[in-house]
Amino acid sequence: MTEGWIDVAAQADLRADDVVAVKAGGHEIALYSIDGEVYATDNICTHGHARLCDGFLEDGEIECPLHQGRFDVRTGKAMCAPLTEDLRAFPVKIVDARVMVQIE
Repeated sequence: MTEGWIDVAAQADLRADDVVAVKAGGHEIALYSIDGEVYATDNICTHGHARLCDGFLEDGEIECPLHQGRFDVRTGKAMCAPLTEDLRAFPVKIVDARVMVQIE
């Protein structure tokens, strides 16, 4: 296994076009399954400290449940007001049907 990669979930446990929270290396991570690809970001909104796993995922963007700011889950980019800071996005790979996230 490559250093810095953490096994966080079974790929089969991720539903299409959904978001789920997992713990990885002391971080709370949001995993997104979109069109057969898996993406990972911090799970806490950079604006209002809300959990993004409680938000609404549509067209590759997660909407914060607190103030409706949206982030692109592929890059972590803040897409609209009131957001001013991007999310941290993490590299993801699938190994033997397990989702691996690189923290460092």
